[in-house]
Amino acid sequence: MNTMSNPNNPGNPTSMSVRQLGRIGPQVSAIGLGCMGMSDLYGPADRSESIATVHAALDAGITLLDTGDFYGMGHNELLLQEALKDGLRNQVQISVKFGALRDPQGNWTGIDGRPAAVKNALAYTLRRLGTDHIDVYRLARVDPQVPVEDTIGAIADMVKAGYVRHIGLSEAGADTVRRAAAVHAISDLQIEYSLFSRGIEQSILPVCRELGIAVTAYGVLSRGLLSGHWSKQRNDATADFRSNSPRFQGDNLDKNLLLVEALRQIAEARGVTVAQAAIAWVLAQGNDIVPLVGARRRDRLSEALGALDVRFSAAELTAIADAIPAEAVAGARYNSHSMALLDSEKH
Repeated sequence: MNTMSNPNNPGNPTSMSVRQLGRIGPQVSAIGLGCMGMSDLYGPADRSESIATVHAALDAGITLLDTGDFYGMGHNELLLQEALKDGLRNQVQISVKFGALRDPQGNWTGIDGRPAAVKNALAYTLRRLGTDHIDVYRLARVDPQVPVEDTIGAIADMVKAGYVRHIGLSEAGADTVRRAAAVHAISDLQIEYSLFSRGIEQSILPVCRELGIAVTAYGVLSRGLLSGHWSKQRNDATADFRSNSPRFQGDNLDKNLLLVEALRQIAEARGVTVAQAAIAWVLAQGNDIVPLVGARRRDRLSEALGALDVRFSAAELTAIADAIPAEAVAGARYNSHSMALLDSEKH
């Protein structure tokens, strides 16, 4: 497996395995850091701890940072600018999602993939991040009102102008992936993929592999359900994005927590945590898959990084899949309104 030394701490280099974002994308750390929770959707986060977590990620050799211009309505990009000052920006690849529309109360009001909107959003993102380019730029959700060819074409214009290095996709279905790739080379598809969300295995992942497109997998811990730290008591005390998630509701939660306990037995037999087992399972699905971990604290990041040392045998991977059959997971990954916006869920 390819490795790289940590550029941020040359006196004590950390060996980090690396993966390629598709045939044309950059080489990145085998695990990326998803930064959304530092600004939005999962309740209050501590600013200083968030920045310390980003720095700890860099110290560990993580080079892929994922954000969105709508995470806290620009807050997350400004946070990253602060965390990446003093030259650290040049040591990472920043992946940015755009196009999700929100009102002042934070409600979701739609998606905008028009070419003019692409260039406008990029201009604001460059300013908030304090950078002259974005490494991977992608529309957060496919805009049903705008041909994907038009959106990708607009980002391609920004590639030619030097403001964007690579083009990605997010939650796109197999047909949309093909159409986008016909306009411009695509580095990766960002999409939910975990033991609890395996829908991409049917048609989306095969198309990505056919076209040489990597997968950056978010939700690898199913928003905390697969962390090994979730419980009914914590669920009752939590009022955030998960409050509207079907997998955290009523009987669905009971059934899903039973699946987590089945995974815990396998994890404990190997001397690893539930979260490490869940992340390691995603890592084992192919070198073209890069899990994004949404750690907001250094202790959670450290736990997630431990997954890099877990190597499951073929028999163990089979046992994990048998313990958590895809069809046994209770509830959709989003509420009905949000599911309707997912091009990846249209058949």
